[in-house]
Amino acid sequence: MSSSDQPTLIEYPCDFPVKIMGRVGSLPGSPASPASLEHRRQEFTQAVLMMVKRHAPDFDDATLEVRISKKNNYLSLTCTVRAVSREQLDALYQELCDHPLVVMVL
Repeated sequence: MSSSDQPTLIEYPCDFPVKIMGRVGSLPGSPASPASLEHRRQEFTQAVLMMVKRHAPDFDDATLEVRISKKNNYLSLTCTVRAVSREQLDALYQELCDHPLVVMVL
């Protein structure tokens, strides 16, 4: 049974939060400069926004929620999209999970 064959508890259309986490800090033993950390944060954010807008073109950047981890190693982005179907969400999750900068999608 594929995921699209399973029943869903979500009623579409709806506002659906997607949390995307990526590693933006330096690897242990190789400190990064503040400028390179900021560049990685911006690169990650822009990559995620491009993917989200491909699946939810009406997503408003102003609603993006951004949190950096205590040690500046991980960046969490929450994008609340207007979901119109399970297929839309499945495709978005798949593209996000396949991206090399993304560590986890919830």
